[in-house]
Amino acid sequence: MSQRPTILITNDDGVEAKGICELVSVAKDFGEIIVFAPDSARSGMSNAMTCGKPIFFKKIKTEGNVTWHSCTGTPTDCVKLAFSTIMRERKPDLLLSGINHGSNSAVNILYSGTMGAVLDGCVNGIPSVGFSLLDFDENADFSATKEHVRKIIEFALKNLNKGVCLNVNFPLGEIKGLKFCRQADACWSEEFENRGSDSEPEYWLAGEFKNREPQSDDTDEWALANGYASVVPTQVDMTCYSALKEFDNFKF
Repeated sequence: MSQRPTILITNDDGVEAKGICELVSVAKDFGEIIVFAPDSARSGMSNAMTCGKPIFFKKIKTEGNVTWHSCTGTPTDCVKLAFSTIMRERKPDLLLSGINHGSNSAVNILYSGTMGAVLDGCVNGIPSVGFSLLDFDENADFSATKEHVRKIIEFALKNLNKGVCLNVNFPLGEIKGLKFCRQADACWSEEFENRGSDSEPEYWLAGEFKNREPQSDDTDEWALANGYASVVPTQVDMTCYSALKEFDNFKF
């Protein structure tokens, strides 16, 4: 690589969240950093895009090789708008999202704004990685994640191919190491509860997370439960190829 990499960093917790600051503190050693993140929390946005109204962004500050921008849109908006404006002439060599406050393992990837941004980077042929820590506290301790974030960035810059992105989740406390694994078969049930009255119901997102295969030692949920950071290679193509083969001779 003839010049130092340009790395685009975003998140779904907002540009002032502790997690994105911790990610920048590691990534800035690798090249020029462009932060382009929502102006406030946009959790649970998945791949949502803003339609029917404009979005805006502004430069906040430049500190050394890190330039910070705030955007009124979703995480996916941030990626698309960055590509269309300040990165029109040169797309990033790597896209990073996070470090998210809370888990994005298993089925949570479908709802995650953190991973929504990563998948949009992947669509555009940019090596992309999402990072999450299993702690929703806004003052969460990210110190144990840093050496592993560094290893993943080094790996992604050298080895991540187009069409593949990474979903990385860190457990709480000591991290035994990084484990490549698959997405667990898990889901949410009883997702809403009425905190109002019968006459004026008021539904709040709640629910219980259920792992359908807790003993499978090749999943992200097992890795996290046993002190490892899970690294799940992920792709945008959601085609079920086994079903295509199964249905090949079916005639409607």
